[in-house]
Amino acid sequence: MARTNQAEQSDPVAAELGEELVRFFRFMQARKQRSRDEHGGGDRVLLAVLVRCGPRRATDLAVDAHLDLSTVSRQVRSLVERGLVERTPDPEDRRGVLLSVSPSGLAAFEAFREQRNRELSALLENWTGADRQQLVRLLSRLNDEFARHHTAEQGAAK
Repeated sequence: MARTNQAEQSDPVAAELGEELVRFFRFMQARKQRSRDEHGGGDRVLLAVLVRCGPRRATDLAVDAHLDLSTVSRQVRSLVERGLVERTPDPEDRRGVLLSVSPSGLAAFEAFREQRNRELSALLENWTGADRQQLVRLLSRLNDEFARHHTAEQGAAK
């Protein structure tokens, strides 16, 4: 316990942010579980990566989605079976397969995104426009720092 108190005393803002992030992640985990129950799996993450980044090999999709390859393989199989993702031969290596969003997958992604945007809009309806913009700016900055550190950690691990 002394170590926690020492960390909180050395940077109380970091300690407070850590507590708020844990609280936020718990809410997000609960929402993620509800979404899995309603929609069956991690469709949103994989579809979003494929929409934003274009066709990908499963290994690249796993890296881009920050997921384990075995998890991605299982989810991709489900997405292909439901017609949301298509497999095509990789033109650069005919032994490989590229995954891309089908028209149905794009429609599902857009529906997911619209639902998310409606929920966030309702959640923030009592916030001022300036507060909303500040939240976006600061969260973007935090995400950029996470990405920078994640990239540096991956480079150090190699």
